[in-house]
Amino acid sequence: MGSVDKTLFLLSRGGDTTIVRIYVDDIIFGGSSHALVSISWMSREFEMSLMGELQFFLGLQIKQGPEGTFVHQAKYTRDILKKFDMGILNP
Repeated sequence: MGSVDKTLFLLSRGGDTTIVRIYVDDIIFGGSSHALVSISWMSREFEMSLMGELQFFLGLQIKQGPEGTFVHQAKYTRDILKKFDMGILNP
């Protein structure tokens, strides 16, 4: 458990690390080893249902690809521009 953030958990085994973040009733997790982030292992430890690949978390958009994981706010930016009638960016 994090010393500052009580909703952040880290598990290290050998050279691999798993990171678990809990926010109200949402759990996101990732890690450096497929074995440490397997759905079957996490399901035994936490009551959970798989909602698919993470796309949004706490208002942030998440894009995962072979190059890495990227966090952005393109939707939020488009919504603000639309709210103030400043045009729409291409999706």
